[in-house]
Amino acid sequence: MMELLTPDEMAECDRLTVAAGIPGIALMENAGRAVAEAVLRHPPGMRVLVVAGPGNNGGDGFVAARVVAERGYQVRVLLLGEPTTRDGDAAEARRLWRGPIEPAQPEAVAGADVIVDALFGAGLNRPVEGNGRAMIEAMNASGAPIIAVDLPSGIDGATGAVMGAAVSAHESITFFRRKLGHVLLPGRRYAGNVRVADIGISERVLERVRPKAFANGPALWAGAFPIPRLEGHKYSRGHAVILSGELPFTGAARLAARGALRAGAGLVTLASPRGALLVNAVAALAVMVRAADGADELRAMLADRRLNTVVLGPGLGVSANTRALVLAALDGERAIVLDADALTSFAEEPRALFDAIAAHPERQLVLTPHQGEFARLFKGIAKETETQSRLSLARAAAGASGAVVLLKGADTVVAAPNGRAAINENAPPWLATAGSGDVLAGIVGGLLAQHMPAFEAACAGAWLHGEAGNEVGPGLIAEDLPEALPVIYRRLFDEFTNGRAR
Repeated sequence: MMELLTPDEMAECDRLTVAAGIPGIALMENAGRAVAEAVLRHPPGMRVLVVAGPGNNGGDGFVAARVVAERGYQVRVLLLGEPTTRDGDAAEARRLWRGPIEPAQPEAVAGADVIVDALFGAGLNRPVEGNGRAMIEAMNASGAPIIAVDLPSGIDGATGAVMGAAVSAHESITFFRRKLGHVLLPGRRYAGNVRVADIGISERVLERVRPKAFANGPALWAGAFPIPRLEGHKYSRGHAVILSGELPFTGAARLAARGALRAGAGLVTLASPRGALLVNAVAALAVMVRAADGADELRAMLADRRLNTVVLGPGLGVSANTRALVLAALDGERAIVLDADALTSFAEEPRALFDAIAAHPERQLVLTPHQGEFARLFKGIAKETETQSRLSLARAAAGASGAVVLLKGADTVVAAPNGRAAINENAPPWLATAGSGDVLAGIVGGLLAQHMPAFEAACAGAWLHGEAGNEVGPGLIAEDLPEALPVIYRRLFDEFTNGRAR
């Protein structure tokens, strides 16, 4: 279930299912029963409160209330406002509920042992105000576990944004597929444990809807992941070049080089200024070191076509020299990762970077900005941060630059120029440490060196980076991340090949 749906895409899935002959009330019945199953995992005798809205989300809540009451639980139902219609599936669900319906008032929440949040669905498109907001605040203040129907009320299903106020759920029961709001922050924090229920929608509807956003994980890029072959050798696994900064700033490039090597690149070379050559040579064992001062020397070095991937940015410094190095690296078909200073150096002339990228449209190229670097390079797009999700921003940046954009953060987004995107979920908070992003750039470069396409390499790199952070645990420093990759690779290779190298 990699696909992540927008509310509009989910509505189309519902429409196609009903058009194929499954009644809408059947889908609502199945959805409500799935919510009821979550309630029934709590001990009998508990007081269950269903807080329902006037639309279809509330209809799911009424079904859940009926099923739970039939199992002997004490159930009360509160209804916010007046029903939007006296016909349709939600109206039928209300008619089938035989108990009283109380008006939704904040004070009525007190005393509940379990709360079902069925106020607003994923399609909420305006801030919650008035009594709706008061009910959300009362549910959150109650201390009772909250089970959200589809998505916590107050969360925008397309962006994960809080629409004025939002329910903080212990569990969310969603249907057919997760929504973007379950994965993008801050929605992910509010959703709690998300369970996906089968309510009778055929997988075939996805062929018509064609979603373009996915949850990042091995299933998304397994077919492109480079698995060592028995007949392989180091030259067949690619040669990555990592550019080093001057003497005081060499550590970032060495971290990236180690990441590329651990990611599987057959050879890795640090292209170093002469003033930093000795320290880089002493500190690097499996990584080779070559002198390359300035753009002309880099261009001459890269005339060797065996050097098929370049990573630029970590520790390079923000300067005209860095801009020249980037343009020299872009003068060819090799794969490129641009990170950190390589991006900020073009903050005042992004068009020069984008034009150089456009000169070789078939090239595999990944930009890996954090939020600050993104704001500097994509000024016009970043101004809309207040009104757009990180997914929308990354997609817009990929379209503007012509490159795959890996927008780093707790909910890292990878977006391609064609709109395809993935959201990463496995990054632990302790990845926020100096040098962590340098290792990520190196991992992506190491995958590109092995001829992995840019979108898949960026997705796999983000996932591997997160898994490495989880493997090391709290207290990690950037140097730990490459060393955690072998055990993760072993698990992946076992999963992909059942223990047989290809």
